[in-house]
Amino acid sequence: MCQHSLPSIITPIRNKRRLPALLLLSFVTVFIFYAIVSFSIAFAFDKVEDEFTNTFTIPVATPFPSYFLRLFPVFVLTTNFPIIAVTLRNNLKTLFHRRGASYPFVVDRIVFPLAALLPPVCIALITENLTLLVGVTGAYAGVGVQYVIPATLVWQGRRRVAELVAQHGRNVHRSPFRHVGWLILLGVWSAVSWGFVTFYLVLKYSGQEIG
Repeated sequence: MCQHSLPSIITPIRNKRRLPALLLLSFVTVFIFYAIVSFSIAFAFDKVEDEFTNTFTIPVATPFPSYFLRLFPVFVLTTNFPIIAVTLRNNLKTLFHRRGASYPFVVDRIVFPLAALLPPVCIALITENLTLLVGVTGAYAGVGVQYVIPATLVWQGRRRVAELVAQHGRNVHRSPFRHVGWLILLGVWSAVSWGFVTFYLVLKYSGQEIG
């Protein structure tokens, strides 16, 4: 969830030699945890709740594991939400910044933080339909943030890097995924994701049966 905050986290670190291994270990650990939880739910329960961790019941004898799993989204939001809010606030400040000008105290310390905090808080208070909420935010905004925008930035960045490399020589930091086919694959995957979610939502809210 916080991959978009990695640049601001990594930049201040002086020695970056072990960062790839540490980040790989982090992502692999998260993947293993989610895989264990997902497969456990898929094979152990007949009915899966929209918030999948709520599927776990709470036995009287050993309540701690179930409480932990049911509260897992709370732990995730507790750690992710501040980072995402700070990142959004900084992006808003950059978006509206004018060269040579500075923001007034009220705008810098109150308006921008509230602009980052209030929309998600209001949405959380007014909706209980997790399927619709996850479908809209995850499939539309999420795909745009995680795939479309990064792919566009990489495409434009590589054009600029190609000009610099032509002047100064070989790029020692080039990615193993530098082929343009990976960007095309991301674009296709994004379009397919949007299409499936749109198709599902149209069928569901038009009263037609699904599957």
